[in-house]
Amino acid sequence: MEGKGLCGSMDEFLKQCEQSGDSAYSAFRSLLERLEDPTTRTQARIFLSDLQKRFATKESSEKCLHTFHFRIQDIFIEQYEGYQRRKKLTMMVIPSIFIPEDWSFTFYEGLNRHSDSTFKDKTVAELGCGNGWISIAIADKWLPLKVYGLDINPRAVKISWINLYLNALDENGQPIYDGEQKTLLDRVEFHESDLLAYCRDHDIKLERIVGCIPQILNPNPDAMSKMITENASEEFLHSLSNYCALQGFVEDQFGLGLIARAVEEGIAVIQPMGIMIFNMGGRPGQAVCKRLFERRGFCINKLWQTKVIQAADTDISALVEIEKNSPHRFEFFMGLAGDQPICARTAWAYGKAGGRISHALSVYSCQLRQPNQVKTIFEFLKNGFQEISSSLDLSFEDDSVADEKIPFLAYLASILKESSFFQYEPPSGSRQFRHLIAGFMKTYHHIPLNADNVIVFPSRAVAIENALRLFSPRLAIVDEHLTRHLPRKWLTSLVIENTATDNPSEDELTVIEAPRQSDLMIELIKRLKPQLVVTGMAHFEAVTSSAFQHLLDVTREIGSRLFLDISDHFELSSLPGSNGVLKYLAGTPLPSHAAIVCGLVKNQVYSDLEVAFVISEEEAIFKALSKTVELLEGNTALISQYYYGCLFHELLAFHLSGRHPLAERECEKEKSVEMIGFATSAISVLDEFRVVN
Repeated sequence: MEGKGLCGSMDEFLKQCEQSGDSAYSAFRSLLERLEDPTTRTQARIFLSDLQKRFATKESSEKCLHTFHFRIQDIFIEQYEGYQRRKKLTMMVIPSIFIPEDWSFTFYEGLNRHSDSTFKDKTVAELGCGNGWISIAIADKWLPLKVYGLDINPRAVKISWINLYLNALDENGQPIYDGEQKTLLDRVEFHESDLLAYCRDHDIKLERIVGCIPQILNPNPDAMSKMITENASEEFLHSLSNYCALQGFVEDQFGLGLIARAVEEGIAVIQPMGIMIFNMGGRPGQAVCKRLFERRGFCINKLWQTKVIQAADTDISALVEIEKNSPHRFEFFMGLAGDQPICARTAWAYGKAGGRISHALSVYSCQLRQPNQVKTIFEFLKNGFQEISSSLDLSFEDDSVADEKIPFLAYLASILKESSFFQYEPPSGSRQFRHLIAGFMKTYHHIPLNADNVIVFPSRAVAIENALRLFSPRLAIVDEHLTRHLPRKWLTSLVIENTATDNPSEDELTVIEAPRQSDLMIELIKRLKPQLVVTGMAHFEAVTSSAFQHLLDVTREIGSRLFLDISDHFELSSLPGSNGVLKYLAGTPLPSHAAIVCGLVKNQVYSDLEVAFVISEEEAIFKALSKTVELLEGNTALISQYYYGCLFHELLAFHLSGRHPLAERECEKEKSVEMIGFATSAISVLDEFRVVN
């Protein structure tokens, strides 16, 4: 008897299907149970073959969908045939799931623009798999390790499993093996999942994520409150294709909130070198679609674009309202041939007048530019920082800017994740930051410093002023480029006689501006005999160490303390240029009367973000300057130290540490003449404070 067996007679089966869509689904669910059982699988597959033959013509196929609430038909893919050389896939659909339309074939065209290696032996997930045909086609053509077809509609998942059996077994119910002796049943699984929830919950790491995610043109906040079960009404299950609720992203206003959520969920589960491929309707405009990916740290490539006629039953009045209340304009086209975009209001009017409007469909391939760091950032933001997430922008025209900012945000996210508060740091600066500075000096310039040779200041100007207040010299010579932020009374005072007077008052401190050129500076030092000198170096003198050595010798001989500013010649680079001062320090300890000042302002992202540090190899200077930070300015902002600390950390990551450890050394102690000590007023105040290291 035709179709007789474990599934009953075909007439009985069709009679059940004819009653309603729900009855048809119930009949196929029972059939799936037979397919899942190895003892009844062959007969159940033969039954499906007979069922397809019963409605082989196009006319009878359409009648079958209308009368019996299902349809089995072939999708021809000969131009895209893969390892199996299969010409077609056999697929069934029911009314309560998405029936493949133009947009899904456009998506498959975009997927086919990748080389075979894109999917071969990879772990893939398809979001919104519908009846599963694209998941099955990917597995058949490219032989991935595994494809997970995911859909929130429980009925879609069951129908997808039936379609998998339809194509994994031939008409006689026998397995179809590929070149690796596997069947599609080995390569494909279908699961009910809200976007990537299944992969996240089962700790599945993906190498490829693909999807046709619907745009939410008119969100219905109440719809998702209904219970989503496979026994829900057909109408409700089909409405899931429009997905309903607002997703909480800024992209909601363009109908892209669900896609935005899919992308962010994908960041968490995709492997570092993984690729996401999405089919995007172009109604919001190409710039908006691209920005969705780029602001989340992706590099994107448009694989394929075409136009599709806007479905007549799609209400675009919500887009018209958005245009009315904002400067944004959506993109539609008049017919399929038009190439000049029109806004939603014009498209709405044209459609109402009987015109056919279309919109672009684009397939984008996206890859994270700095995957590990971006993953860290989003892992942090998902825990209560949704508002920040909506304003996050990781898109950069200049790669060098991205290479600084993205690692910093990841570094900051990891610190904030570990602690909900900033711990108290010593006045000399975060010990970790000082370690990084010393490490950079050791690794790149071979100077054997440690954290206790480095004091951190909010800026170079603060470091210089604190040094002057600490010593309160009767007379100081300061490079004219470094006097801008000093108290005006110091620059206008003319008390330069009796420079040897003991305990000069602060009011008597006089600063003389001097040219940066070292020979002129040295001439002034010899003539005026200042107690403290603050100077930089001209570019042509900074390449070698001779000018620095000359300054050291003269100031030692005169009895002047020297603070040398190297900010203009200090490079935060993996290939720093020649620096005469640092060359000198690599071979010779920094004399006790000298210190190095360096302001860090050369970053690509925040031009006004500054941190400075002072290097001294004399313990007394280190402790005293550390106390001045706390007394005069307060501690340097940790966020600033974290930013530059991240840059040092990145640069140190380029080198293997400790291969040739540098010898420890002691600071030079002898002096040719007695140097100026700390001001009496400074000593009395500093003694009241204890330096915390």
